[in-house]
Amino acid sequence: MRDFLQFVVIGLSLGGIYASLALAIVLIYRATRVVNFAQGEMAMFTTFIAWAMIDRGLPYWGAFFATLAIAFAAGVVLERTVIRPIEGGPALTVVMLTIGLLIALNGAAFWIWGGEPKSFPSAFSARTVDVGGVVFSIQDAGTIGVTLGAVGLLWLFFRYTKVGLGLRAAAVNPDASRLVGVPVGWMLALGWGLAAMLGAVSGMLVAPSLFLEPNMMRPVLLYAFAAAVLGGLDSPIGAVVGGLTVGVGIELLEAYVDPVKGLQLPVALGVILVVLLVRPEGLLGRVAARRV
Repeated sequence: MRDFLQFVVIGLSLGGIYASLALAIVLIYRATRVVNFAQGEMAMFTTFIAWAMIDRGLPYWGAFFATLAIAFAAGVVLERTVIRPIEGGPALTVVMLTIGLLIALNGAAFWIWGGEPKSFPSAFSARTVDVGGVVFSIQDAGTIGVTLGAVGLLWLFFRYTKVGLGLRAAAVNPDASRLVGVPVGWMLALGWGLAAMLGAVSGMLVAPSLFLEPNMMRPVLLYAFAAAVLGGLDSPIGAVVGGLTVGVGIELLEAYVDPVKGLQLPVALGVILVVLLVRPEGLLGRVAARRV
């Protein structure tokens, strides 16, 4: 039982990172009905910006919040300048554009910072704590806390602020929202900005464990996609539940099922395929009504 709880704690720490990136994917999908394949590279690029600021002497938390502001502004600018011109076009066009953005950001990171892995500091101590025989690090607890804190703030924003309510309305029914004066275009840009911020949080949390390099977020993005599909691409709560479930599930499978050891990525891909075949709307997603 002690070993089981140990693996659950590790899985929750990883799942929190997957959940933050999955939530970013869901935010953009709800607003545009398109999956942003560049979400991981956006997170990687902003994490490099944080590393550059820390490397020049800025304190960790100063760099953390400055990076969030930069990520938000970059997300808004990307939506206004790159996504906006093709809004309303074929979904495949937007998908190909996000793939092109992925390649461009990855190439830019190689060009600016090189491909050599870099050590990224953690805001939390690596010291371990023993609670009832279950050992976890302060870093693991901090990762879970930051992720849940970000999700909680986002929930409060959507639930209790006028801008948050406008963003929800624009995502659910843009035409009706325009009729009551909601600036739908800017709401979509805001969604991209918030998604970029969540991606930056994910990147900065995972970088101390993976080392910072241009391809760092590729596996994390796959786990995040699995989490988003499992929870439901139109469900923010589902993204969080899916992220924690994927993190804990993969950790337990690797610990107790020998054939799965070393095959975490294929397992995540399998989750995506099975959910799409059995329940395409995800565990907490809404079933789309179809007119016959």
